[in-house]
Amino acid sequence: MTLLWEGFLAALRLIVSGDPDVYHAAGVSLKVSCVAVTIAACMGLPLGFVMATHDFRAKRAVVALFNTLMSLPSVLAGLLLYALVSRQGVLGPLNLLFTTKAMIVGQWVLSFPIVTALCISAVNAVDPALAKTAQALGADRFQKARVVLREARFALLAALATGFGRIIGEVGCAIMVGGNIRGYTRTLTTAIALETSKGEFGQAIALGLLLLLIALSVNVIIQYLQGKGR
Repeated sequence: MTLLWEGFLAALRLIVSGDPDVYHAAGVSLKVSCVAVTIAACMGLPLGFVMATHDFRAKRAVVALFNTLMSLPSVLAGLLLYALVSRQGVLGPLNLLFTTKAMIVGQWVLSFPIVTALCISAVNAVDPALAKTAQALGADRFQKARVVLREARFALLAALATGFGRIIGEVGCAIMVGGNIRGYTRTLTTAIALETSKGEFGQAIALGLLLLLIALSVNVIIQYLQGKGR
């Protein structure tokens, strides 16, 4: 307990003093995760809506695949991506390895199935009579889609929050394709792992507190938007 308390006090000093390494790692984490979940939303929400509202062959298998990929281990995603972007990989000439671009791709791989699968569930949970009523009132397919998505908006916001929460705290993929380079690709989670291995518990706890603060802030924003929309 003494060690934990001393680390907590050291963490407060680092945060209040504006330690550049701590805040740079926080900035990289936010940048990479926000870009990745935005791309996942732009692709996953339309795909999820189409899959939920249309029947096609092998639909159950595709939905099951997305549900399975929701629990894709981050180290496995990192390993597969590393194989693609390394010098011997198909994407080697693009020089993506150990860059924030590779980290964004890796976190997109982790968040895209979550956003898509939860979007499918959210749209399926909307009362089918809503779309039929809109059609009876003369709505075209785009207007019907807007009505359904508006009804499912709270669940869709929760899907984005879940996707963001999945990637902001992951470490396996980030460290494998990002390399944990100080001042460049080091994130909060990779820095926590590094500082803990060095015995710098104050620095590690400071990074952990910032990570919790970011997660809390995202949830507060989501709850605010949900409350405002009611």
